[in-house]
Amino acid sequence: MSLDQDRARLLELLVRHAYARRRVILASGRESDFYIDCRGVALSAEGHALIGRLLFRLAVALDPGVEAVGGMSLGADPLASAVSLTSWIEGRPLGAFLVRKEPKDHGTARYVEGLELLPANARAVVVEDVITSGGSSWKAVERARAAGLLVGSVAALVDRQEGGRERLETEGLKVASLFTRDDFP
Repeated sequence: MSLDQDRARLLELLVRHAYARRRVILASGRESDFYIDCRGVALSAEGHALIGRLLFRLAVALDPGVEAVGGMSLGADPLASAVSLTSWIEGRPLGAFLVRKEPKDHGTARYVEGLELLPANARAVVVEDVITSGGSSWKAVERARAAGLLVGSVAALVDRQEGGRERLETEGLKVASLFTRDDFP
């Protein structure tokens, strides 16, 4: 399939399986009349493959020197996995990392997992399922930077167009998404 076909198919899956018109309270604390939960699609075989191909290309477009992708657990875990797997298949391997909401209370007690297989000061792109306020993306950027990663970009599946992209851009980050709120019914 072409990238345009991949994008159209991924949007079809997201609309069918991840999108709902109903009142919800978002992670940001805001109330909304629609909800997008990408996890099920990201965990499906087809969704994983499509996300991997599309986000891999988006991450490389944002930062041609990118060496790693990752983001806030739990939403970004399958995204980072999909991109890393695709990057290997494409012959341009990118490592993956995961950012915990809370550090482990045993063992290494760290926020960021996967660093041991990345180059020191690796250039990284944070991946995100849905950007609303930008809070979880920013937290992932801060923790990844504190762990020694050089993060300059955020690549998302969906931008809800509620100020998150602008917030991240004011912090000096490049931000791009595969879809925006306008792509959904």
